[in-house]
Amino acid sequence: MRSLKLLPVLMLAGAGSLLAQSPTYGVGRTPTAEEVRAWDISISPTGEELPPGSGTAAEGAEIYRQKCARCHGADGAGRRAPRLIKRDRGPDANSWSLGRILPIRSPYSTTVWDYINRGMPLNAEGTLTADEVYSLTALLLSWNDVIEEEAVMDAQTLPMVIMPNRDAWAHLPDWAPGQPRLEGYPYGRRGGGGGG
Repeated sequence: MRSLKLLPVLMLAGAGSLLAQSPTYGVGRTPTAEEVRAWDISISPTGEELPPGSGTAAEGAEIYRQKCARCHGADGAGRRAPRLIKRDRGPDANSWSLGRILPIRSPYSTTVWDYINRGMPLNAEGTLTADEVYSLTALLLSWNDVIEEEAVMDAQTLPMVIMPNRDAWAHLPDWAPGQPRLEGYPYGRRGGGGGG
């Protein structure tokens, strides 16, 4: 008897979920092509998506003083935010032993540009111009001995920078949707998402 009282509630809940799944439920709209392009700010390792602009470490130093030093310290050694420069660990130090420093650990220089562009400065993300991002990227790469101080970073030169950690990352095996997960991955044989 109790289950019969719940039946109308369950029927209403089911009908509501069916309406929510229909393509005409009346909430939101399809984004325009211009909106999609504006939101698609990912930068690949090849740098094809990099915008026009350029910058040097010298230009980046002034921008850094104004917009970054308050959190990362005057010399990039860290303060309230993580350090941006490596500690001197000697000639045998590898990029993994130097700590979590983006301009060293990143396998691609374009990742450094992308991170600065998306996430800095804190609470004012997206306010840096392309020239400022190129300049700050050049500064960090220069501070960490990845490029020469006078090097100009732009859409052509930045992707050509060989990062010290480029070959230290594990390569992902070929995988396609619907294939089982690799052994050792969580939920590999028990389901739980991702073709398991």
